[in-house]
Amino acid sequence: MTDNELRAIVSLLDDEDDEVLKMIEDKIFSLGEQIIPFLEDEWSRQFNPVVQRRIEQLLHTINYNFVKKRLLDWSINEENDLLKGMWIIATYQYPDLQLDELRKQIDQLYYDAWSEMKTDLIALDQIKLLNSIFFNRFRFRANTANIKAVSNSMLNNILESKKSNPIGLCIVYMFIAQRLNLPVYGVNLPNIFILTYKTDKVQFYINVFNKGLTFIKNDIDNYILQLGINPRPIFYEPCSNLDIIKRVLRNLIAAYEDIGEKVKVEEIQHLLDNLPQDNL
Repeated sequence: MTDNELRAIVSLLDDEDDEVLKMIEDKIFSLGEQIIPFLEDEWSRQFNPVVQRRIEQLLHTINYNFVKKRLLDWSINEENDLLKGMWIIATYQYPDLQLDELRKQIDQLYYDAWSEMKTDLIALDQIKLLNSIFFNRFRFRANTANIKAVSNSMLNNILESKKSNPIGLCIVYMFIAQRLNLPVYGVNLPNIFILTYKTDKVQFYINVFNKGLTFIKNDIDNYILQLGINPRPIFYEPCSNLDIIKRVLRNLIAAYEDIGEKVKVEEIQHLLDNLPQDNL
């Protein structure tokens, strides 16, 4: 379609007939992601607030549908790439965010950490050194002042502000650790997400939200006992990247609930429900 034909279609967005509007919206949706730059340009040209508002709604719906499709595709074909999963979630709020930009930022953190790491240390000392790099050099910290903030679930915000909730900090920490060939994985502990350092001979746990505090299985046993729930293997063993993404989505739902964004709560819940089910 030519630009003039597209503009003629967009001009009909101020029609009050619901059937006409539905027909116009369906036509625009059928054009797919390629229509986004044109709609953004048309929004800036418009002096009709009704048309502007409806263009905004169309852009959001188009982006949301692509987020939903990408996230499902990721869960089926690319679950090993947690960074891409986190990027997809962030594009819900930041549609123009580029995956390559996030990769470059994580790469830089890895290179900076690699320059200070030592390979002849025992496991616990490796983590102590990584803690020093992560918290002292990089200055990552717990977002205790606003633990329910939406920004805690957006990787670009985490990398910019250097603060997040437990799972946000764990994800960035794990990106760096695994690039350094350290066997560090996520653990779905109730109420707080943690990491585990696990090999065939060594296993201990890391509370990144508490400046990388390390602890052992007995500490988790006591924690579970205090919560009054039955121990489960998932409280002790590495979880999948899909588990991590689902927990991030649950945190995002809670964040939007906290600020009264009911539509966004429903949309994120739908993203979560659309993913393959697990045993959580």
